[in-house]
Amino acid sequence: MIQFQEVTKIYPNGVHALRNINLQITNDEFVLIIGESGAGKSTLIKLLTREEKLTSGELTVNGMNISSLKEKRIPQLRRSIGMVFQDFRLLSKMTVYENVAFAQETIGVPMNQIRDNVFHALKMVGLEAKASHFPRELSGGEQQRLAIARAIVNHPKMIIADEPTGNLDSKTAWEIMKVFEEINKLGTTIIMTTHNKEFIEQTSKRVILIDNGSILRDQHRKVRTS
Repeated sequence: MIQFQEVTKIYPNGVHALRNINLQITNDEFVLIIGESGAGKSTLIKLLTREEKLTSGELTVNGMNISSLKEKRIPQLRRSIGMVFQDFRLLSKMTVYENVAFAQETIGVPMNQIRDNVFHALKMVGLEAKASHFPRELSGGEQQRLAIARAIVNHPKMIIADEPTGNLDSKTAWEIMKVFEEINKLGTTIIMTTHNKEFIEQTSKRVILIDNGSILRDQHRKVRTS
């Protein structure tokens, strides 16, 4: 579970990125976070992963008190979170298989377990047949599927997807959304920042609007039927 209690973030230059944020996200939720550029979405994500420290308040993520988290425990926090980005951030000289396996190798998973884990992750995103391909040989949608496979292979409690469909056409974007929905059904919490108006207008998921560092709206949307 994630809980923000009166969280404020002020950068050294005096910018108030977040103002007294109170927010609770329960396990297995799928949440869309929206807002204009500079509204505070990126700062909120950076607090969750401890890339930035909050200025005041309390933040709990996956049972860890981020407000007082010691440096040596930050890797443990980040292992519980899978990250997916708009620009994919794949390793171009590694194959599809190697990109996913690398995420396992960095945390010391035994070699005899890695193959099964990698192919399970690739199967979940529909890429098991392209394990020997390189990222440049994949479409944009396939590259994002690969990024998702890499994010889920270590079985994180939560996936943070930062504008994951921003570089994709509408049809491919919806296909990627369906992949995230299937992962969410298995019990993984999904937090997605997005500017995709179709997602926002047609989803029944929880939508949180951040504006000028504050939560302006927090609600479940009803899917349009006509």
